[in-house]
Amino acid sequence: MTGKNLVSTFKNLVEIDSVSKNEGEVHVYLKKLLSSLDMEVVEDDSKEKTGLGGNNLIATHRGSLNKQSLFFSCHTDTVTPGNGIEVVEKEGVLYSKGETILGADDKAGIAILIEAMRRIKEEEIETGDFEFVFSPGEEIGLIGSSALDMNLVKSDYGYVLDSALEVGRVTIASPTLFMYDVNITGKSAHAGLEPEKGISCVSILAQAIKKIRIGRLDAETTANIGAIHGGEATNIVMDKLLVKGEVRAIEPEVADQLIDEMKQAFEEAAQMFGGSVSINVKKMATGFHMDDDQPMMQLFIQAADALGYPVIREISGGGSDANIFNLGGKPCVNFSIGYDKIHTTEELVVISEMERAVKLVIELLKNAPVQDS
Repeated sequence: MTGKNLVSTFKNLVEIDSVSKNEGEVHVYLKKLLSSLDMEVVEDDSKEKTGLGGNNLIATHRGSLNKQSLFFSCHTDTVTPGNGIEVVEKEGVLYSKGETILGADDKAGIAILIEAMRRIKEEEIETGDFEFVFSPGEEIGLIGSSALDMNLVKSDYGYVLDSALEVGRVTIASPTLFMYDVNITGKSAHAGLEPEKGISCVSILAQAIKKIRIGRLDAETTANIGAIHGGEATNIVMDKLLVKGEVRAIEPEVADQLIDEMKQAFEEAAQMFGGSVSINVKKMATGFHMDDDQPMMQLFIQAADALGYPVIREISGGGSDANIFNLGGKPCVNFSIGYDKIHTTEELVVISEMERAVKLVIELLKNAPVQDS
């Protein structure tokens, strides 16, 4: 039965440990499995640069129809605790035994693609060309996909399978994400005998934070200071302080503005008290926003309607490999595949939703537009 094949493939995948930076064994498994399904597998050499456990894999099926090629992408790494996963099934839902995560993020997506390819082959379903892209290191900063040469992906647009809850949900927007470190330098002094001879990093932080917006700023924008490290003893004026924060905004110019405000606030506060700051900002993801008139959305709506799946458009506060593909000129959206409670030992995936996702992948391929001659 195909349903049993889907669950069996999922179990095989999650029982192969692949916590970020240790993806090598699951990549070996995938290369053999994809080749057995007559897919052409290309492997880049990105792990030399990334330090991850595997390279990006691009598997291609050569279809018989003159249709636009589509790509489908999943990541191969998992978060911790992700070693020694054992799967249990209860009333159509898959869980881990409880000591580890399940790994449905994102091995449910991989299993769905493998099952779709198996059914296309066994049922002789005619399609155009399509590609599966499997990337390591997503969970630790979208590292694998960021290192992928997008010229290796021949499809013009596609889909990432890496979002929660019922099939039919589709992430049409995801934020630009900046993470920043602020190193504040003051001057130490005895806090009881001569505090006036010191320059307190706490004073600099307190002044700066008055002008820094944090929390949910609007429906599409958040900012946060998540870590503060400094100080040695209660009787010493603090002379070193590290502040870590982030900014997320769907509109890139809003993210840029918030980062500029943060920099200005810290620099002015340091100058006021005679201290100094060193600010390091790293862009972790570039945002995207897709409207219904985009080709991947037109096709998604058509396929979902054909299957009777309600389409639920969502704006995400987090990033995924979809951010990287869009930045690299490969437009895509991220759709849901039935998992929930990811990154916890209560993670689960609903088998019937995985089945619905298999059907959706096949329907997308069946309804792909004709390739212009």
